Amino acid sequence: MKHRDRVLAALNHEVPDRCPMQISFTPEFACRLRSEMGQSRTSAQSRRGSRNTFELECALGEDLLLAPAGWIYSYYLNDRYRDGASSYMDEWGVQWRDIGYQTRFGTGSYSEMIAHPLAEDSAIEAYRPPDPNRPELYEEAEKLVRDYRDEYWIVGMTVCTIFETAWALRGYERLLTDFVLHPELAERILDIPFHYHLAAAQKLVDLGVDMIWTGDDVGMQSRMLMSPATWRRFLKPRLADFIASLKQQNPRLKTAYHTDGCVYPIIPDLIDIGVDVLNPIQPQSMDPERLKREFGRRLCFWGTIDIQRTLPFGTPEDVKAEVLERLRTVGRNGGLILGPTHNVQLDTPMENFWALVKTVTETPYHCAGAIRTSVPNGA
Repeated sequence: MKHRDRVLAALNHEVPDRCPMQISFTPEFACRLRSEMGQSRTSAQSRRGSRNTFELECALGEDLLLAPAGWIYSYYLNDRYRDGASSYMDEWGVQWRDIGYQTRFGTGSYSEMIAHPLAEDSAIEAYRPPDPNRPELYEEAEKLVRDYRDEYWIVGMTVCTIFETAWALRGYERLLTDFVLHPELAERILDIPFHYHLAAAQKLVDLGVDMIWTGDDVGMQSRMLMSPATWRRFLKPRLADFIASLKQQNPRLKTAYHTDGCVYPIIPDLIDIGVDVLNPIQPQSMDPERLKREFGRRLCFWGTIDIQRTLPFGTPEDVKAEVLERLRTVGRNGGLILGPTHNVQLDTPMENFWALVKTVTETPYHCAGAIRTSVPNGA
């Protein structure tokens, strides 16, 4: 099957030849992988945080290619703001600094926010976000659709759609406090990223992407980080409008929603407002098999492979066993895009990574026990 046909079959709850796969990496792991595969950096450079090249993704047998737009675009392109400095301000006015870390495989770094442009109430009235209609924001998506769409499933990324960009602008604690003490102010701040990312997503749909990947982290390890009632008041209506607008624009469009952590209480809400795919399904937070059993008839799943324990600290046999278990359960009768639950980190042994890739790409569905003639318990 073509990569895009494989993805489409899975999202239609049909059984493809093998499970679709999507993997992203931190820049440091991508460098290790590129060196091992004998690839040099090329002109076909992916601009998201993993710094993957499309050649690298294609060589691994991945089925989806991703193009970011919106606040995540400036977050992942932070090198254009810094000029070699360890701290910098992105185009939204959010200030960042680099934090280094050590692993047995080398040194890496990540960025954390240190200042927020709307931390003071007086700044809100005059604030102007970047322009979502700049042509350069969509250069990568245009290239992907033009050069790769015949073979691959193309995903436009507008993750950090509402809540995460809003708290980047306001500050995490300040925005959560606003939900309770200053709800009208919170509404104004949430509208800034909502309108920006809706414009960006509409442009991506115009360009011909197959899916829009939206979402905000609203889950912690074992519970939501806000009450379901708060999510339903402030975030659900905007997300519902976001999805409805895009699907009116293209009724065949698929939508994926990203949130880390445990979000059991709002999964029926996500289904009701038109989410097709839930990502990333952290097995340390939610039981993938339970999700398939309870929601698998109406929802597809993307991710499910544990990067908290199995991938960095397990053995290749552990990784293979987890992949096969996901294929047998969550992948039953289709409905699964398999991959790690976040970017593969620098602390991941290369043999574990290859166990993941090879088990997915070399296991036909009929060998994974993922095909059944009946669908028990609605899965």
